[in-house]
Amino acid sequence: MATPGEDATESWPLWEVFVRANRGLSHVHVGSLHAPDADMAVRNARDVYTRRNEGVSIWVVPAAAVTTSDPDAKGAFFESPSGKNYRHAVYYTKSEGVKHL
Repeated sequence: MATPGEDATESWPLWEVFVRANRGLSHVHVGSLHAPDADMAVRNARDVYTRRNEGVSIWVVPAAAVTTSDPDAKGAFFESPSGKNYRHAVYYTKSEGVKHL
């Protein structure tokens, strides 16, 4: 419960919201919101992020449950290990007649 003078929503946990626009597509992060529990987070996400029927599915995840990589360690974290350049498609040539690659 909020202390006097404190906004109740600031004591609620932060939720990350993901919406799937159509069947077969991936859920995409659309924003964050504060809510007291998961059910209310889904309802609020529906009202805030899908007001014009933009989605078919909503996921809410407590922000505290999300683990991220360090943006300052981007180079070392995402660089390919030496000797594994074959993982990049730029080293391969497309066969003639193949249009979908």
